[in-house]
Amino acid sequence: MKSMAVIGVVVAALGTLALAYQRITYTTRKKVVNIGPIRATTRTEKTIPLPPVVGGLALAGGIALIVISNKK
Repeated sequence: MKSMAVIGVVVAALGTLALAYQRITYTTRKKVVNIGPIRATTRTEKTIPLPPVVGGLALAGGIALIVISNKK
């Protein structure tokens, strides 16, 4: 498989995932108290929203790369 087609498949897969989930969620941990054997941490969950337009553009771009690589 040509490298351009592989990149197209990866971009199209990422676009499909972006359309399906529409957000990226991650967790951060922060130390609150650290006194000898006593340790306390907090977990904060943060979300980055992904507009459907981003997923659609990535999917279309991936498909375009696959089509262009097959024409050459």
